[in-house]
Amino acid sequence: MARQRYHRPHAWLYLLPAFAVLTCVGVIPLAINAWHSLFEVFTLEAKFWVGLEWYSALLTSGRFYESFGRSLTFSALVIAVQFPLGLLIALALPRTGWAKSLALVLVAVPLVVPWNMIPSIWLSLMNVETGYLGRAMDWAGIGFDHKFNALHTWVLLVVMDTWHWIGLVVILASSGLASVPDAQYQAAAIDRASRWQVFRFVEWPKLRAVLLMALLLRFMDSFMIYVEAFGINAGGPGSATTFLSLDLGEEIKAFNYGPAAARSVVYFLMTLLIVFALWRAMVANDAESKDRP
Repeated sequence: MARQRYHRPHAWLYLLPAFAVLTCVGVIPLAINAWHSLFEVFTLEAKFWVGLEWYSALLTSGRFYESFGRSLTFSALVIAVQFPLGLLIALALPRTGWAKSLALVLVAVPLVVPWNMIPSIWLSLMNVETGYLGRAMDWAGIGFDHKFNALHTWVLLVVMDTWHWIGLVVILASSGLASVPDAQYQAAAIDRASRWQVFRFVEWPKLRAVLLMALLLRFMDSFMIYVEAFGINAGGPGSATTFLSLDLGEEIKAFNYGPAAARSVVYFLMTLLIVFALWRAMVANDAESKDRP
């Protein structure tokens, strides 16, 4: 019996609520912000046309490219640390049972901590007089000075961000591993496949899609880090941890609305282009792997 097919020419109407919400919270504010970036804004009633002056000043500023480099470096570091670590944790968890559920709950706890509380928590931990980590390192003779040592500040930011977000990678990787049928593990055992072969040919195909999602989410969040970096050392020491987001925050706090609007538009476009490039690279790699015999 031929399978009956249903034609719903107006199915796209179901997307209208989502498009309406996206337009209200995304498209319209972005368009208004882009319009304000063409003015010297004192108030909404007092603003003067400057055209592309703010964009020209921003794109010819050495500070902008230095902050951009630091933002990219931070994103690369947290991704390089969190993905292998999160994948190893997910692979070490049991496939089923209460132990796996408990472990996933524990790694997910930092995800629900408010962002503005995270730097306070870690500054308390690193306090030499009252913090457990600070006292332990002082007892071990490890001199850790995140206030005046740029390397130590970077280490603290990466460790703090990893603590906060490693749960996301673990949960997504675990969801991918849970989709692997038991029959494939049994077939691999019969064929005497090594642990690497099981990962490469059985688990990795299921992990690729969820890890792509995790990569995009982690890049966007780490590239836009503000609260945590500002709370730890406000971009210091000097400008060692001054990211693009901190420069934007400083413009807003100084009431430089025109330059801040231009900076936010450039910031948005850069994030969008990098995420699009990552997505295209992953899709191309996925298509190439599927074409292989």
